[in-house]
Amino acid sequence: MSNTNTTTKMSPAQLNDFLDRAFHQRLADCVEVGPNYAVLVQTTNEKHLRPGATISGPTLMALADAAMYVAILAQIGEVALAVTTNLNINFLRKPSAGTLKAEARILKLGKRLAVGEVMMFCNDEEEPVAHATLTYSIPPR
Repeated sequence: MSNTNTTTKMSPAQLNDFLDRAFHQRLADCVEVGPNYAVLVQTTNEKHLRPGATISGPTLMALADAAMYVAILAQIGEVALAVTTNLNINFLRKPSAGTLKAEARILKLGKRLAVGEVMMFCNDEEEPVAHATLTYSIPPR
């Protein structure tokens, strides 16, 4: 997902700044945005692990949710009250501590709802560790 197109309303730096101001607990860094997509990276450690030395489901779900939120905001601008209405996740492989990458892609962006998917990868491996589908409700302007 390489972005040479500058048609987004917010850059990665603007999105990271907004998340810091709005939530005070940014979990990941937005590293790339483009038309209908965003890429986030999160460094994990022991606090993100569950028994068996695998990254916990809640960590993966939070990253998927954040990635879709950022992808949407990159398209529509600062809308803090856009909220998740559905999140479905499939855990595909055991991820170990290190660097998680989430690639979010918007499938449909309407006036009130956005639907997308997030593929998550661990430590630069080619095979995904999880796949999520999400629906967001977008408040009226």
